[in-house]
Amino acid sequence: MQRSDYLLSQLDVLEAESIHIFREVAAEFERPVLLFSGGKDSLVMLRLAEKAFWPAPIPFPVMHVDTGHNFPEVIEFRDRRVAELGVRLVVASVQESIDQGRVVEQKGRRASRNRLQTTTLLDAIEEHRFDAAFGGARRDEEKARAKERVVSFRDEFGQWDPKNQRPELWNLYNTRITQGEHVRVFPLSNWTELDIWDYVRREGLELPPIYFAHTRRVFERDGLLLDAETGYANRGDDEPEFEAVVRYRTVGDASCTGAVKSNARTLDEVIEEIAATRITERGQTRADDRTSEAAMEDRKKEGYF
Repeated sequence: MQRSDYLLSQLDVLEAESIHIFREVAAEFERPVLLFSGGKDSLVMLRLAEKAFWPAPIPFPVMHVDTGHNFPEVIEFRDRRVAELGVRLVVASVQESIDQGRVVEQKGRRASRNRLQTTTLLDAIEEHRFDAAFGGARRDEEKARAKERVVSFRDEFGQWDPKNQRPELWNLYNTRITQGEHVRVFPLSNWTELDIWDYVRREGLELPPIYFAHTRRVFERDGLLLDAETGYANRGDDEPEFEAVVRYRTVGDASCTGAVKSNARTLDEVIEEIAATRITERGQTRADDRTSEAAMEDRKKEGYF
């Protein structure tokens, strides 16, 4: 007897779409890799990859582009989670790129290694011959990412040209590439920040502790609360540090990722806070995206995530 009342929740629909994308890419490409930072989006991707291939293990490695300026709590969590899953971790080091003369480290108060990740990422893709890289970008984050296809083509130089992307009709993805080209794949394209947190709660996923309210030494710059504990943000003498109860909405390079004042110490409190906010996580927390209206799009054209 057929059931006429079978309905899927929004999270079920998003999960099914993402699992289909993982399976499609694993079937079509020879050497996929999952870009993994230890943040909430990449942790959700790991859970989706687990479900996509269960009971078999995840059939591709995970890779972290390590700036060397990460929050220690996130690196500890990254290593522990990868060990629990038994997947292979590839670490692409920005510091090694600097030592080899591939990139030049920025100087000055606003110096950041965030942009240097592009060269490190492209070198790692070439070295390991990865032809598809799963990323955790979502279209709700900012304008450049809203233009992305789910399967986003990169040319032989690793560059993204928004005018040279393939049509994507329904869930039909063009996976054809030639030697030297690759694609970035975004299984979370249609998710929102609130969807991510709802999924974390439903699946009972553990997150790094800095996603929840805690006391931290910070200082203010351009309206952002930057970390004063790691020393990566190059605090000036005219930027006094102080203690505040904060949490991080996104995890990135400690030199340019701002915290937000918050008392949300539990998943339910974070979800309530996110549901009420009208500012995107990148707009509220990323100093490097405030340099210009097209900052992210410029970096993506160079080969950035």
